[in-house]
Amino acid sequence: MTIQTAFTYITGAIGDLYDTREAANIAHLVLEHITGMNKLDRLVHKAKLLTPDQNVRLKSAIEALQRMEPVQYVTGSSWFYGMELTVNQHVLIPRPETEELVAWIIQDLAGHPRPHLLDIGTGSGCIPLALKQNIPGAIVAAIDVSEAALSVAKDNAVRLRLEVDFLYLSALDEQQMNTLPAFDVIVSNPPYITQSEQASMQQQVWGFEPSLALFVPDNDALLFYRHIARTALQKLHPGGALYFEINESLGREVVALLQSMGFKDVVLRQDMFGKDRMVKAFV
Repeated sequence: MTIQTAFTYITGAIGDLYDTREAANIAHLVLEHITGMNKLDRLVHKAKLLTPDQNVRLKSAIEALQRMEPVQYVTGSSWFYGMELTVNQHVLIPRPETEELVAWIIQDLAGHPRPHLLDIGTGSGCIPLALKQNIPGAIVAAIDVSEAALSVAKDNAVRLRLEVDFLYLSALDEQQMNTLPAFDVIVSNPPYITQSEQASMQQQVWGFEPSLALFVPDNDALLFYRHIARTALQKLHPGGALYFEINESLGREVVALLQSMGFKDVVLRQDMFGKDRMVKAFV
């Protein structure tokens, strides 16, 4: 099978699951992963035959895609803020909306020589690694309750040669959180999808991404925001800032929660799609 034939083979195999444009994008990602060749090189060498091993990997990838497995898990990588990160089913696939949250923090910290930053619920490590890469003087720590996720994050840090202190802690355990030092900024993209919202989600998300990082009980949708805000009140330096990514339907509720807890200058910001997605507050 040639590279060009393989492209047609992939798009045809998943054509019933994705529209034409998305199927083509997925095919390009899979072929780059399998061949190690970029799009231009594949175009120039479109008549090149795949090796037997590449044919086996192609078949395996198509079977995974037909099961609706996200292409990022099939290739084992995802791009975030200019960094290629390793991802697997132990971590969420980084989203563009989270890049906007990171950009907000970087902008706010411009000129700060040595900020101390904490990311809570780090997953792949996308947030703290992007912050460290773009704020070189920052001292960055990150926590997660999943040892498997922390393993992925640590591997990403080593490969990118970025120094982040990853810790195995639960945001819901007040005693564990009390062991942390003080910070200038705390950021979190915590679980915020209620169980009842699962029915409206794509299968690629709820069927493969870790439920531990996605869902909260219907009767306590602000569970993580409340606990993390309590930690922020204890661990942020005076004038320090707390940043959240939020459920688009809970913007007002998160703002009201933070205001009721005594946070100042609470700001709700929309993402590129005009949805309530980020909150910033000061102690």
